[in-house]
Amino acid sequence: MAASIAYVGGHLQYGVNFCRGKGYRQAVWVPGVTFNGRLQRELSWSCGVSKSLQTHRCNFSQSQASENWKSFRTVTTSAYLRDGSTKYFDFAVIGSGVAGLRYALEVAKHGTVAVITKAEPHESNTNYAQGGVSAVLCPSDSVESHMQDTIVAGAYLCDEETVKVVCTEGPDRIRELIAMGASFDHGEDGNLHLAREGGHSHHRIVHAADMTGREIERALLEAVVNDPNIAVFKHHFAIDLLTYQDGPDTVCHGADVLNTEAQEVVRFISKVTLLASGGAGHIYPSTTNPPVATGDGMAMAHRAQAVISNMEFVQFHPTALADEGLPTKPKKTRENAFLITEAVRGDGGILYNLSMERFMPLYDERAELAPRDVVARSIDDQLKKRNEKYVLLNISHKPREKILSHFPNIATECLQHGLDITRQPIPVVPAAHYMCGGVRAGLQGETNVHGLYVAGEVACTGLHGANRLASNSLLEALVFARRAVQPSIDHMKSSSLDLTTSNLWTRPVVLKSLGTDVTHKMLRTTKEVRKELQSVMWKYVGIVRSTTRLQAAEQKIGELEAKWETYLFEHGWQETMVSLEACEMRNLFCCAKLVVNSALARHESRGLHYTIDFPHLEESKRLPTVIFPGSHMMSTWSSRQLH
Repeated sequence: MAASIAYVGGHLQYGVNFCRGKGYRQAVWVPGVTFNGRLQRELSWSCGVSKSLQTHRCNFSQSQASENWKSFRTVTTSAYLRDGSTKYFDFAVIGSGVAGLRYALEVAKHGTVAVITKAEPHESNTNYAQGGVSAVLCPSDSVESHMQDTIVAGAYLCDEETVKVVCTEGPDRIRELIAMGASFDHGEDGNLHLAREGGHSHHRIVHAADMTGREIERALLEAVVNDPNIAVFKHHFAIDLLTYQDGPDTVCHGADVLNTEAQEVVRFISKVTLLASGGAGHIYPSTTNPPVATGDGMAMAHRAQAVISNMEFVQFHPTALADEGLPTKPKKTRENAFLITEAVRGDGGILYNLSMERFMPLYDERAELAPRDVVARSIDDQLKKRNEKYVLLNISHKPREKILSHFPNIATECLQHGLDITRQPIPVVPAAHYMCGGVRAGLQGETNVHGLYVAGEVACTGLHGANRLASNSLLEALVFARRAVQPSIDHMKSSSLDLTTSNLWTRPVVLKSLGTDVTHKMLRTTKEVRKELQSVMWKYVGIVRSTTRLQAAEQKIGELEAKWETYLFEHGWQETMVSLEACEMRNLFCCAKLVVNSALARHESRGLHYTIDFPHLEESKRLPTVIFPGSHMMSTWSSRQLH
């Protein structure tokens, strides 16, 4: 299947074409590209989705659906309806980070909400966000300045309308958090203490020491737990979105979910679904993301025919703690790298190589305050030239009390391993951190799949362009979670849904019948394949790339995926079987391929995508990469919906 974008009556609209037997267009530059025989006209990011998508309602038997839904809504005024392994809600939210929780609290005023979360509710990228939230809250700062910083950091690939919306609405979103009980640091004057980070021209980072995400998550979770209209389903892993074709439109009505504690599949039927499932850091061997960040939302959306954009822009945080350089090494390998926040450099931290030579001024006039992509590449270059494993970040020249008050979490973590950051430099190394690409969204978080909205890292709104500005991620999540509320409510109120809808899709089955030995071998093999995929991604699709290496990655990933799937099916695996490990693996494969395909399509170096074959910016290439659904990537088990 392929989606094309064309002007219709002065408005851009999505048209969906089924291209059986036709070639797959992996990634295209939207303007001036012939796609399936049609010429694509230039469009702004926001117009491409937000201003053009007309919400088409799904049409079941109207009389039957109307009567069934009336009775359903009566039941759900106080609770959700159970039907064996099926649950019905007005809104299904997949993910429990800042985007999912903030959205849930608003739509819960208008209907029942299921928050589906893969592990414990607090286990999200939000909880690991140290630095803070950027917003214009100082009289000397301005929205225009924040916009300019965002666009410069994004290598001029940002959508200007999106940037304006986020920078303008950001301050109100911060005030809402404070009103809900979030506690941020204040200065001696009683005002919010505003920090400065790399790429920012002003002090505008609202923070709670170096644990800002944790504080925001605490406040939101507390409100969610006390809301009678919200049910939280922890240890529930989303397998696939439930979609079907209504004429030319793809419609979403919930998701199949694996209860990983009870080992049973639960079907969530909803009128509206919000994907807020975070990123895909674990396609790489070292990432600051928690273990849950395996690209589930991006992969599910791609399999559900959603448009994906800008997946080549993977942000490597320049400064993750390098365990190799600690006086006392951790006793076991970390599941995720420990982040050393951008704010350390913003507060005056200086980067040195192991000979204690400061190197950032050699690469950029902004030195340590350059955007993350510049700093990460500079560190990478130093490591390769000097054949070293890490560099040093020194903040010890600052007053001890200031260091401990601003970075208590970092100080505690390092001290546990014999390093006092008030006296010694911190060993750091880049690690996969944030996906600037994702599911293409309009100004209200809407996608080309009707009834499906996205917010947070899983979304590609156009804000970040080719590189995210520090502390803009939590801001984007807050703004788009809020903007998605009203269209979601409108969609919910005008949608009709037959209670027998649950029978439209084949149900996945949990892996139980293959025997203990076979199951253990499958899980062991899957774990090995996962490590091999991560190794390929780091070696061939890392901070510095080349066409040859990307092509090698494409081939190796394809062969590895085919080998893994063949192994499963030869040992009794069935198309509809599920396990947490296998489903994560298929999502990792899907996201890895999306990244590689996007990277191969961009014949320039911009922001986070740097290739030695096209080392310069090309103005003609200053366009988003767009991946439309197609038959080629749907040919493997990992790339197909299970139902």
